[in-house]
Amino acid sequence: MRAFVIFAGLALIGAMTFTILSFSAAPAPGPVADKPFTETLQDRLKRLPGDYRGWAQLASQYVDQARTTGDPSYYTKAEGAIATAARLKAEDDAVLTGQAALAAGRHEFAEAVRLAERAIDVNPYGAPAYGVLADARTQLGDLRGARRAVDEMLGLRPGVAAFARASYAAELRGDTAKAREYLEMAENDAWQPADLAYARYYLGELALHSGDLATAAGWYAKALQAYPGYTPALAGQARTAALSGRLTEALGLYQSVVERLPLPQYLIEQGETRIKAGRPADWTLLRAQRELFRAAGVRDDLTWAEFEADHGDPARAVEHARAEYARNPNLVAADALAWALFKAGKPAEALPYAEKATATGWRNPLLKYHRAKIEQALGRSVKVDAGFDPTLSALARFS
Repeated sequence: MRAFVIFAGLALIGAMTFTILSFSAAPAPGPVADKPFTETLQDRLKRLPGDYRGWAQLASQYVDQARTTGDPSYYTKAEGAIATAARLKAEDDAVLTGQAALAAGRHEFAEAVRLAERAIDVNPYGAPAYGVLADARTQLGDLRGARRAVDEMLGLRPGVAAFARASYAAELRGDTAKAREYLEMAENDAWQPADLAYARYYLGELALHSGDLATAAGWYAKALQAYPGYTPALAGQARTAALSGRLTEALGLYQSVVERLPLPQYLIEQGETRIKAGRPADWTLLRAQRELFRAAGVRDDLTWAEFEADHGDPARAVEHARAEYARNPNLVAADALAWALFKAGKPAEALPYAEKATATGWRNPLLKYHRAKIEQALGRSVKVDAGFDPTLSALARFS
């Protein structure tokens, strides 16, 4: 989901070489121009091991690296860094925000809310804590609470991170025009290539989920112009190619995507595109990723509920979906549970969850398709969107 990765996508590619600059107060004698002193965050912490905010910053960067590289071992590194920060000053707002970000990264959203709120109690003017709070409340299905946190963030620090969250909040309540407006504000505010690519990518996603493949492709291309290494935009190009019927092109693009970033969503999209092209899907790497994430303390029942419902065992899908919904009763979890129950032959039990998933007006084609199929199974006269391709359902899910 978009809110879950917002703070990972904003100017964080390559963040592990965080650099500190300092300039002398007076010019050095002679004709040689001043040169800035550069120091990585890791070097600074070796020199100043008591810098608790530096340790918190390092932990946050490790969390971001886990998300941007697909390597869950960074969560373990983040845990070590934030534990050091907490030993030095447990009640610092930056330390608490770092702990909240790690909890969110591991899908422990209730704990993320608790820690973010503690950070806000310590420093009510810390915008990053409101960002983590908004993300975690969204995942818990508390859209009103998330919107309040977004509004606080907008008031404290209007910028790419706040505008992106405001866009997602608007989209979830069905206001696509406002969502686009906020993303355009994010694009106008962005100055770092990764931020610019991020805003353009999600403008592409808005267009894609509205069925405008040409506009979506244009935004993905612009995102890659801003930052050629921005893998989500390459995945966007793969989606538009697959949904346009250019399956060979799409598979070539997906191969590049998963070689760079083997996230479960991309692996499932690649597999579905292979099936669409008449080729067998290989889920070996996907299952290996599940074990890696599990070993790193990440619990992701949502991905497996969706995967098992479409490509595996519906009964197991229901187990995963119930577990996810019990922890995180958000719109996507409600949809996953509805679809799993439907695939398990229980459309009457599925319907209330499908209704909840579509109750806010979110214009998500996958959610609408799932609800329509469930209602049809119950004998209701409902039209299914003829333009939606259920064989490529993973491509309609939000990254």
